[in-house]
Amino acid sequence: MRKLFFTAISTITCALSFAQISESKLDDVVNRTMKTFNVPGIAVAIVKDGKVVISKGYGVTNINTQKKVDGNTLFGIASNSKAFTSAALSMLVDEKKLDWDDKVIKYIPEFKMYNDFVTNEFTIRDLLTHRSGLGLGAGDLMIWPDGHDFTPKDIIKNIQYLKPVSSFRAQYDYDNLLYVIAGEVIERVSGTSWCEFVETRIMKPLQMNNSAASWNRLKDTTNTIVPHVPTNGKLEIIKRYTNPIFDAAAGIYASTNDLSKWVIAQLNKGKYGTNNQLFSPEVHEEMWSPQTILPIYGMKPYSCNFKAYGLGWQLSDINGHLQVSHTGGLDGIVTQTIMFPDIKLGIIVLTNQQSGSAFNAISNTIKDSYLGLKNPDHVITLSEERKNKEENADKITDEVWKTVNQNNITRVKIDFTKYIGTYNDNWFGEVYVYVKNGILNFKSKRSPRLSGTILFYKDQNFVVRWNNRSFNADAHIFFELDAEGKAVKFKMKAISPLTDFSYDFHDLDFSRIDN
Repeated sequence: MRKLFFTAISTITCALSFAQISESKLDDVVNRTMKTFNVPGIAVAIVKDGKVVISKGYGVTNINTQKKVDGNTLFGIASNSKAFTSAALSMLVDEKKLDWDDKVIKYIPEFKMYNDFVTNEFTIRDLLTHRSGLGLGAGDLMIWPDGHDFTPKDIIKNIQYLKPVSSFRAQYDYDNLLYVIAGEVIERVSGTSWCEFVETRIMKPLQMNNSAASWNRLKDTTNTIVPHVPTNGKLEIIKRYTNPIFDAAAGIYASTNDLSKWVIAQLNKGKYGTNNQLFSPEVHEEMWSPQTILPIYGMKPYSCNFKAYGLGWQLSDINGHLQVSHTGGLDGIVTQTIMFPDIKLGIIVLTNQQSGSAFNAISNTIKDSYLGLKNPDHVITLSEERKNKEENADKITDEVWKTVNQNNITRVKIDFTKYIGTYNDNWFGEVYVYVKNGILNFKSKRSPRLSGTILFYKDQNFVVRWNNRSFNADAHIFFELDAEGKAVKFKMKAISPLTDFSYDFHDLDFSRIDN
């Protein structure tokens, strides 16, 4: 009986070990994905049992040059960088230079949250686990879009002005600012910058020779993608995000060839090759342990019993298998890393367009193959899902612009003098509302790319149409008038429900500061 039991287990293990997607099937799903979701270039890697099964590119790095993507093509991996920040802190924990539950103010005395209790209790662990009490993407307008003059010091100073939306450690709300602050902790504890630490202590031992912790530190940019964004129905190349403020949260540039080494080390509990143990199995286990519980949704068509965030990684159950994963997004770039530790499988998908449905269609197809699952065609189902979301969002935005355009046709008279002035938000700074060529305009002092025209919608509700149309983030402006009918305050809110959460207009609270 015992012999039969172990024979059965061995047979199952072998079946899982040898189940894999064929290269021709992978080629087919990637090519269909690029066509369906209008993605110019994609790179895919699969790691299995400590070896790279495949690492290759598809399509082009740039729609103008038509240069081909390959396994060495560098992509901005965006928030997949967060796991590198977690690993860097883990190494400092191994060296007894800090502890996960040390208070942040021990290393950054000027750190201050909205609530004094939270300030005094906030730990290194809290920096990485998205449970601060702040709302989704709170304060991201200090890092997004590029072209602003905010610094990490500004984030440390200004985060105190962001009002919480939930109790401390009560719920999950994804953030970026606290990873920027985690990068500052690494610098103050180690004596080297976050970029230098990641490159010398992680990338160099892994022989990630073509990668860098920041776009600005790449030695060779000849084989690098450019970001693409669908704008007014046409794919457009946009300016690359290069501001170093975002590095510890989203700065790394890497290829599938290099990231495969990172995934191998992760699946091997920090060990790479014979001599390189980046971090101990103990801190690795901590990184892959649930820290913040997440609601279970968005997991279809898979069966899921739990979902949580660890330290730089999202953790979930996929049909009885632990999935360790993360995604990343910058303007015109989205990426994904997935691992299944029990079958030693790693999946990497990098794209030079911003459709998350694209990388999910590919990674889902790969995981289905290795897990022996039979699901509907992910390219088709995700395309339909995206179409439904876009149609629902279009109904909302079309109604707004229909009203705005009708107001323009009927020449609704608006007294602009009520609204002209300088307004200030405690953390975002000053913005100007002014008239140019008979049109009301908006411009941010510290983030000048956030400039656009202000158009009347209804009552004291206007909308701002950003001059940069690739933002896809037009917003409502709600003015508040005083007794004399002069605007003294205003709040904002994105028009479309599909606006990226990093355009956190809803967190702004402007008050007039001129007479």
